Amino acid sequence: MAGGWARDGAVQDQIDASVADAVAQARARLRQGESLVQCEDCDAQIPPARRQAVPGVRKCVQCQQADDERQVSGGGINRRGSKDSQLR
Repeated sequence: MAGGWARDGAVQDQIDASVADAVAQARARLRQGESLVQCEDCDAQIPPARRQAVPGVRKCVQCQQADDERQVSGGGINRRGSKDSQLR
């Protein structure tokens, strides 16, 4: 049950759209193509199992973890337009 002027199911539609956006962003970040044999950052050998499991891998596990920690997660999209979330 949606409140106010929103139709029934509007909140679920917002949630579904947010999840779809997040999935699309994650898929866009996936690499494709030939995996490297050596890490592009530290020049260490990338194990064959990792190259097979992650197509297009370019970094060893340690460098990839460090890179992931440095990336700032996005704040997402404010679909509701609430004043609270716009002031942050």
